[in-house]
Amino acid sequence: MAERRVNVGWAEGLHARPASIFVRAATAAGVPVTIAKAEGNPVNAASMLAVLGLGAQGGEEIVLASDAEGADAALDRLAKLVADGLEELPETV
Repeated sequence: MAERRVNVGWAEGLHARPASIFVRAATAAGVPVTIAKAEGNPVNAASMLAVLGLGAQGGEEIVLASDAEGADAALDRLAKLVADGLEELPETV
């Protein structure tokens, strides 16, 4: 299983707008991805309610994972999005 550990770059954490940006990117990734707090239970990264339910704060470590073919590229893009705390969904995601 491919996995990326990254710290949340959004100061407010994965709440409201940042969660929406992340969920859209996870859905567009084309592979099933899970997200979890470090040592937490993974949830579907394409589910807004599940992502909001994590309560991930700014600077907190999260784990992105997938066992699908082509997961490495998708996880790299999602990890960059989260770590950089991007305000818009990049065209490349």
